[in-house]
Amino acid sequence: MAQPPPDPQFVLRGTGAAVHALHFSCGGGEPDVPILFSGSEHGCIHAWNLKTHRVDAALDGHGGKSVCWLETMGGKDRLLSQGRDQRICLWDLAEGRTSVTDSVFTENVGFCRCSLLKVAQGRWLMATAAKALEEVQVLELPSKTSVCTLKPEVGAKLGMPMCLKLWQVTRGSQPSLLAGYEDGSVLLWNLSMGKVLSQLTCHQEPVMSLDFDSEKAKGISGSSEKVLSIWSLNEQQNLQAQQTHRLVNAGISDITIRPDKKIVATAGWDHRIRIFGWKKLKPLAVLDYHTATVHSVSFSDHKNPSERLLAAGAKDHRISIWSIYTQT
Repeated sequence: MAQPPPDPQFVLRGTGAAVHALHFSCGGGEPDVPILFSGSEHGCIHAWNLKTHRVDAALDGHGGKSVCWLETMGGKDRLLSQGRDQRICLWDLAEGRTSVTDSVFTENVGFCRCSLLKVAQGRWLMATAAKALEEVQVLELPSKTSVCTLKPEVGAKLGMPMCLKLWQVTRGSQPSLLAGYEDGSVLLWNLSMGKVLSQLTCHQEPVMSLDFDSEKAKGISGSSEKVLSIWSLNEQQNLQAQQTHRLVNAGISDITIRPDKKIVATAGWDHRIRIFGWKKLKPLAVLDYHTATVHSVSFSDHKNPSERLLAAGAKDHRISIWSIYTQT
């Protein structure tokens, strides 16, 4: 008999608004306090102390506009946040500071979350939807110099980029970008040439979220339909459809593959978090706690596997924290 799904380990309340973005920062050599950053619909970012389950810092830099993406740059003291005010802010959180030290104005009005990739010590690439509707801009950080602007061919009719994933096989190898578009297709871009290497129609509806496992050269995407699409990248750099998984209810807001590449989690419009084995997309659990759309799912990066967590943020103003490592 299958085990019933677990209850959340604990629940964080007090964001005062729908939670749209989550990011853990639990690494670090010294006995760091693990932190979960959350971004809300009202523009507030909270740094949650995962030992006390309380807010260590509240940041407000997006003029009340929804925060849709959060990422740290080389430790928890440098945080990037993207808001619907068309700004990406870099925060300095060292020694209790809560100041924005730099920002990028994107001029993009869409919902597309940025993607960040560390390419060398002290150097990152950041992909963001650009001012022109179909374009993606790639910047180097912290210098903010433009690396390339990715423009689809004339007449491609892809619509807006909806989700982005920068990746590279190994540190030092050529970075690539996977982008999901409004027309339901996923494109693989070569950044140095600024051109499309491959295109695959994965969905009938806009691609809402995707993640990619560069070790297995395999990715997964979700849309507003009842389908998860699994696809792979062959040695000729061609995207190929592998399988689809039918969902009971339509709508996926977020997908993330756990860093150990064993399981994948999806955030559903049906209020549920679904857990699958990544190897064969075997359904493992349906986590049913939230009372409204789940917008974001994120796995923690604790050094110790038994401490690793899954967080889910939802429209019901709550963040549920799950320990599913032992169950899988």
